[in-house]
Amino acid sequence: MELLNRALRRPSASKNPSKKSSKPANGKKKINLALQGGGAHGAFTWGVLDELLSDDRIEIEGLSGTSAGAVNAVMVADGLARGGREEARKRLADFWRAASRDGDMSKLNRAISERLFSLIPIAVTPFQPWFDAMSRMLSPYDLNPLNINPLKDLIVRFVDFDAVKNSGIPLFIAATNVHTGRLRVFPRDKVNAEVVMASAALPYVFRAVEIEGVPYWDGGYTSNPPIYPFFRTTETEDVLVVQINPVVRASEPHSAQEIMNRVNEITFNASLIAEYRAIEFVRRLIDEGALKRGMGPGEYRRINVHRVDLGFIGRKLSAQSRLNTDFDFFEMLHRAGTRAGRRFLDQHFDDIGVRSTIDLREQMRAEHDEEMPAGIDRLTK
Repeated sequence: MELLNRALRRPSASKNPSKKSSKPANGKKKINLALQGGGAHGAFTWGVLDELLSDDRIEIEGLSGTSAGAVNAVMVADGLARGGREEARKRLADFWRAASRDGDMSKLNRAISERLFSLIPIAVTPFQPWFDAMSRMLSPYDLNPLNINPLKDLIVRFVDFDAVKNSGIPLFIAATNVHTGRLRVFPRDKVNAEVVMASAALPYVFRAVEIEGVPYWDGGYTSNPPIYPFFRTTETEDVLVVQINPVVRASEPHSAQEIMNRVNEITFNASLIAEYRAIEFVRRLIDEGALKRGMGPGEYRRINVHRVDLGFIGRKLSAQSRLNTDFDFFEMLHRAGTRAGRRFLDQHFDDIGVRSTIDLREQMRAEHDEEMPAGIDRLTK
């Protein structure tokens, strides 16, 4: 309960948000965006963001992200700070073009990038067993002794972190402490190029990124993406999660690569499901009158959760396609993202500020045997 106290209690006094109108006077609705990581699949998130930014009924109050989600989040924060919605859309488009295989990354950085990615094949080939064996024997410390990270040049080129820090937009980036295995969420005033690189530092592709003397890996291992920071920093109770990693796959993995890919998907969704569980638990206690809803001391937020995900496309894409940097692939995902974003707004705009649009109980339901301890059904049904 102490964890829930810290995560869901609002420290500053204010009026009870349950009494606020879901339709603000200016006709806009505020929402927080939590952006999941997924390598090249982050181009889907680009499409979702493009659609949200093009709809002036939506006001983005806060942003959080992990890995590719962190990259998208800082692009939006920077664009909003420097030129508003259209600038944010432009920065996203320019970044994904530059990050593609057809972009204008320097020859040296592209060579390093392709060398790193070559050990994680994009598609099944006769050489895959050799690639898999090599990826187990050689680490980024062997392959990239100069520690050249192509992502850093792109981040530094496209993001003015001083503008981000002065923007006033709540922004949170997740990374994993290599020493402790714990999550660290970097707030806006601590976010820089190294933090974004750390959030995207998959350990079999990139070296750990050192920040304040501590090495960090990809934030997806501990929070993908972080939701709880919004509860203490933003007025709105609505969070839209852009989810990249599929929760369900109908087929059983058999090859070593398929098994490892599925393990990674489960791992990178586990923290999100845990946050869903905490949110649903507090919502239920509020509805039962056991907790007081509000933003003052001893009060809790009743969070509305919404989601846009890759859906059918995500289940069809292989894990290796996360390393596909063809711009045609990015554009396909971008189009899918814009369609998904538009579908969400068409179907659920009126629900923002009113109710969740996903069934949290179903999302966090655990499979179990028929014989369970007394009372456990209350927590799982």
